[in-house]
Amino acid sequence: MALTLFVDHQFTSPFGMSAYVSLLEKGIPFVTERLDLGAQQHQQATYRKQSLTARVPTLIHESFTLSESSAICEYLEEIFAPPAYAALYPKDTKQRARARQVQAWLRSDLMPIRSERGTNSVFIRPINTPLTPAAIQAAEKLFRVAEQLLEGQSNYLFGSWCIADTDLAMMLNRLVINGDDVPDRLKAYANYQWQRPSVRKWVEQKRDA
Repeated sequence: MALTLFVDHQFTSPFGMSAYVSLLEKGIPFVTERLDLGAQQHQQATYRKQSLTARVPTLIHESFTLSESSAICEYLEEIFAPPAYAALYPKDTKQRARARQVQAWLRSDLMPIRSERGTNSVFIRPINTPLTPAAIQAAEKLFRVAEQLLEGQSNYLFGSWCIADTDLAMMLNRLVINGDDVPDRLKAYANYQWQRPSVRKWVEQKRDA
C-alpha cells in the first residue's frame, strides 16, 4: 500500500493532527508531506489537482485522494477495519454516531476559542491575552458538553480511546496550555489524552519559533 498525508509545515493544524494520529493508531506505514500554507503552497496547481478542496490534511491512498479530516478518519476506519487494525471509533453504533457528532461539532462551533487560542499558541508559544466575553461563553459551552459526555467515564469518552478523544482534548488544550481556567476534571482528561504515544509524535514535531 502507498499512503501519503499532506499536513501544514508547522504541524499545527488540529485537523492534520486528527488524521496523523489516526494513521499512527492504525499502524499503517505512510509518508508525511509538509505544505507551507503561508506561502500558499496548498493553492498551487499540482496540489489543487490532488486535493479536491485544496486544504490540509489530504490523504493519498494509491490513486485515491481525500481531504477533510473527519472524512479521512472514517475512510481509514472502513478500509483498514477492525479487528485486523486498531479501531478509531467505538464498536457500538450509537456511541460511534456520538463520536462523529463530537468531531463534527468541534469542527463547526466554538469559533471564538479557535480564533483567540489559535493552534500556534498550543504548539509553538502560549499567549496570555485574556479571553473576550464571546470566548468565555464558548468555553462555558465546551465545558458543559464535555462534562456531560464524560459523566460516569474515567479517561475516555466511551470507555476506551477513540479519535474523538484526541479532537476534544485538542480543543480543551487550547485553553489549558494557555493558562485559562478549565475545570480540574476536564484538565486532567485533556492532559491524559496528550500523553498518548500517537499524540506525542505530533506534539513533539520540530517547529519554527
